[in-house]
Amino acid sequence: MRIASLNQTSSQRRELILSGSILRTLVVLSVPSLMFGCVQSLMPLMDGLFISNLAGDIAMSAVTYSTPVINMVSAIAQGLSVAAMAILGQLNGRGNLAESRRTATQIVVAGSLLGCLSAPFLVAAAALVSGRINPEISRDVFLYLSLSAIVLPFSFMESIYNGIMSANGKPEAPFIRMVIMLALKIAFNFLFLRFLGLGIVGCVLASLFANALVTAWMFHELFVRKGEDRLELKGFGFDRAIVRQLARVGFPAMLNSLFLNLGFFLINNETQRYGSLVLTAQGIASNITAICYTLPGTFGSAVTMMVSMNIGAGKPAKARRSCLVGCVASALAGACVIAIVLPLSSHLTVLFTREAGLLEIANHALHIYTYSVIGFGVCMTVQGAFIGLGRTKVPLVLGILRIWLLRYAFILATERSLSFYSVFWGNLFSNYAAALIAIVLIARVKWVSAIVAKRP
Repeated sequence: MRIASLNQTSSQRRELILSGSILRTLVVLSVPSLMFGCVQSLMPLMDGLFISNLAGDIAMSAVTYSTPVINMVSAIAQGLSVAAMAILGQLNGRGNLAESRRTATQIVVAGSLLGCLSAPFLVAAAALVSGRINPEISRDVFLYLSLSAIVLPFSFMESIYNGIMSANGKPEAPFIRMVIMLALKIAFNFLFLRFLGLGIVGCVLASLFANALVTAWMFHELFVRKGEDRLELKGFGFDRAIVRQLARVGFPAMLNSLFLNLGFFLINNETQRYGSLVLTAQGIASNITAICYTLPGTFGSAVTMMVSMNIGAGKPAKARRSCLVGCVASALAGACVIAIVLPLSSHLTVLFTREAGLLEIANHALHIYTYSVIGFGVCMTVQGAFIGLGRTKVPLVLGILRIWLLRYAFILATERSLSFYSVFWGNLFSNYAAALIAIVLIARVKWVSAIVAKRP
């Protein structure tokens, strides 16, 4: 089976999605997404290796604690990215490429403005949360969060770029961006952590320089380089109809990301009560399993593209089959991940630390997290189908159920008997329970678009 060329135009990729076989299309779209996901998950893994070995366990705990806070503030960017995938994907499916480019320009400008406006909220969050946590990590949490506000506008632009390119059927473009980002982050981590010894400040500086350079490259890709996907800022003005549609489709996804990371933040709050050792162990396990989740979870974005374009082209039966094939592929991929990673777990955690107590907790956490990848992958694939239909409220509900009702409630109910291990077992329970609920919901859905087409 020959994989389609990465040099395909948006029109050629659209033809593949609408006319090619489902399995072949899933592979073509998922391989770049898989490579992107692997490189993306390598980012926190490499950061964790540098931080834990060069900045110390306290800095590692602070970054682990701070990450959900940053993600909460950047939830707007995630909402716009999801809206871009759903709206632009269906416009491309209908063959309305000019309107797709015009809408993409609206999304980029809106996202850039919102990214700048959101930065002060992260500084406020730094002051708020750092004064209410374990004194061991309080100072580093404040530094990491407040300085990360400078990076926030760049990360907004990157999320939106990913959504636009994925909607155009070009998931390889975000992958190329992420490879460049990873290489830059490694180089700057060496500079600021290894050679200059700047600790937690160096972590943020490495992110800032890498993100700024990549954002400049993305601007050139979107607005300067000639091609059928080139966007035009000349004569720009906000279109109220497009903005309303972005808000309607993107707001549930934004809330999903917000509540999801708020749940992670509350879980971290429960974990940090046991001390920096447990929080660091959780961070080590999470960084490693981020790669484990990548393979089964990568089919979700491919299914979003396939469902959105087929629904836009009036092919609901093929959209439904795409979701089914994606779920089966995700489950099989998850089983392969479990078989490969579990025997290697102790060899992976030792790369972060040599402390026996820390390794014991990290190894137990890694085992439990790894077993949950099948449920996670199926849940993400079904959510991708709902996003492709424009039904972004359903992933919002699933996200709240998975993290709040299922995971956080499980932790609160079992922490007396399981202690901090309730956090790890809660992950396993919530992912499989959410997957079952997602399957029931997608089996009952009507395969029609929930997005109202804009009248000419």
